[in-house]
Amino acid sequence: MLPGLAMAQIPVELFVGHERATVDIMFFRFFQNAEGQSSPWLFFNRNRASIDLDMSNGQPALLFGFTEAVSYNAPKLKGFAPVVVGQVLSWGVFPKAGIQFAKITAHATLFTWAVAELESDPRLDHFLLARWTPALGEKWNGFLQAEALTEIPTDSAQSYGFTQRFRLGFSRQGWQFGGGIDLSQSGRDEFTNTQNYGLFLRHEF
Repeated sequence: MLPGLAMAQIPVELFVGHERATVDIMFFRFFQNAEGQSSPWLFFNRNRASIDLDMSNGQPALLFGFTEAVSYNAPKLKGFAPVVVGQVLSWGVFPKAGIQFAKITAHATLFTWAVAELESDPRLDHFLLARWTPALGEKWNGFLQAEALTEIPTDSAQSYGFTQRFRLGFSRQGWQFGGGIDLSQSGRDEFTNTQNYGLFLRHEF
C-alpha cells in the first residue's frame, strides 16, 4: 500500500507561458472498503486543458485531456500494478491497459506506467512523473517536478510524440509557485518542436 494517499489532496496548477496557458488537476486516491479502510484499488485522475494565447499561429486554440486510471496495488507487488486507463482527448477516446509503478513518500513521488491502446495498430505510451519537495526550513520546501510522455505508434503512417514538462520553485503551506517549461516534439522522419515557458501557481485543496 502507498502511504499518505487514503485522503489525498487535490492539487490544481495554473501555468501561464509565453505561448499557452494551462490548467492541470491531478490526484491519486485509494478506494475505500466496507470498513472505511484503503483497499488495494488506486484511482488516478488527471484533467488538463490549455489555450493558445496568440490564437493566430494555426495551432488549435483549445486542447483538453481527461485521464482516468484504475490499478490494483497488491502489497506483494512492491509498487507494481496492472492498470486500465481511459483517456478522452481533443481528438478522440482511447482505452488502454498495461503496467504501473508508484512510490510515494512525504517528500517524493515516482509514478510511471507503460500502456498500449486496446485496438488494432495500437500506440504504445510511457508516462513518467517524478516530484521532490526537499525541506528548506521549518515552513518552506523546494518544489521540483519533471514529467515525460513518450508515444510510439505501431502504424508506420503515424507520428511519434514526445512531451516533457519541468517545474522548479518553492512550496509553503499547500501552495507551490515558480517557473517551468513545457516541451514537445512530434513527427517521424522530421520533427516539429514546440516550447512554452512561464510561471506556475499550484495549490493543494
